[in-house]
Amino acid sequence: MTTEQEYWDALQTRICVRCADGNKEGSCLIAPGRTCALKSYLPQILEAVNSVYSFSIAPYEEQLRKKVCGTCTESSPDGTCRLRDDVECALDRYFPLIVQVLEETQLRKRLSTDS
Repeated sequence: MTTEQEYWDALQTRICVRCADGNKEGSCLIAPGRTCALKSYLPQILEAVNSVYSFSIAPYEEQLRKKVCGTCTESSPDGTCRLRDDVECALDRYFPLIVQVLEETQLRKRLSTDS
C-alpha cells in the first residue's frame, strides 16, 4: 500500500515544479497566511481519487467537489468558489495531472510489490 508521504513526494516532483504559486524548483511561494490546498487536503484528495476509476475526469471532479471543496473554507455554502472561478486554486488548476500522478504512483507501487 502506498503511504501518504509517497503520494506527496510524487505530487511535489510533478505538480509543485509546475505550479504558478511556486519557484519552478518545487518550493511554494504562497502568500503568508494561505496554505497550499494540495498539501492541506491531501487525505481528502486521496479519498476522492481512490473512490473513482474512470477514463473521464468528470467523476473525479464530482468527488473532489464533494470531499474537498465542500469542506474548504474558500467555498461558499452554495458551492461557488472565488479562487476556483479566478483560476487561483492550484488543486483545481492541476487536478487532471494530480489524478494522473496519484494513479501512476499507486500502480507503480502495486507493480513493485507484485514482482
